[in-house]
Amino acid sequence: MTDTPYSESWLAGPRNTIFYTRRYTPTSTPKALLVFMHGFIEHIGRYEHVFPSWRDRGISVFTLDQRGFGRTAEDKQHRSKDSSYGKTSDEDQAKDCEWAIKAARIGMDSVPTFLMGHSMGGGLVLSFASRPEFEPTVSSLSGVIATSPLIQQTHPTSPLLRAPGGLMSHVLPNMTIPAPVKADLLTHDAECNAAYLKDPLVKEKATLKCISDMFDRGDAILKSQYKSWPERLPVLICHGSADEVTSPMASNLFIEKIVASDKKLSIYEGGFHELHNEPNGVKEKLIEECISWVESHLPSSTPVARL
Repeated sequence: MTDTPYSESWLAGPRNTIFYTRRYTPTSTPKALLVFMHGFIEHIGRYEHVFPSWRDRGISVFTLDQRGFGRTAEDKQHRSKDSSYGKTSDEDQAKDCEWAIKAARIGMDSVPTFLMGHSMGGGLVLSFASRPEFEPTVSSLSGVIATSPLIQQTHPTSPLLRAPGGLMSHVLPNMTIPAPVKADLLTHDAECNAAYLKDPLVKEKATLKCISDMFDRGDAILKSQYKSWPERLPVLICHGSADEVTSPMASNLFIEKIVASDKKLSIYEGGFHELHNEPNGVKEKLIEECISWVESHLPSSTPVARL
């Protein structure tokens, strides 16, 4: 392998948007494919310590800076004309997720495909798999993983306070407002939290439409979308019990509500929001659990990829 464990590409996606993408490719024929969606106001560069382990276990990883975030929104040379930081919507994110799966599977149709997301991305993948309009793409998935998914906030904003923002999102959808996330609530690792605050691709702002849709999507997941979860689609949710950003109780409620033959909620006692950045062996435990879960859901004889 080269010193850089991934390859980079700029790919044309929905609504004339060019996406910054990375692929972690094993040296041997991949036994599985993982498509990953990152969280709110962050980017895939924050996962450089996570995905080499997947690659080394023979799993190809395709991931991207989502619409409105990271280099997709900020790269001066490659970003699309209409792109700006925090500018996205639930509809756009769902279609982008569908596109990402299809793009990742090019030349890998015979490889079992898994969809994973963290925080905002976790809520996105749970919603995506529950929406009948995406069934043709969802049917290609062998499983879904969500870490600390944003279904509900741990301390939800009052509906009375949310209502004006929701109304304004229809009038001024692209109006940008502050959207801070307290860094010390992310992990128990002070250095990691400090790096988050200094990261030039982390900007604590987003559009009204982005924020309103993100919370509305979580409401819809628990109110109605869970009913459409495919019974045959396995799901793993990992959540820290001490997450003060997204609610572990909401994850538990979702798991209880869906009718799925293979579902698991893994609670990390005392874990904060970013389990993949937690010290003292927690991040290693999370990475191992997720990889092992994927491996346990592979057919006994995985087809060879057409590369």
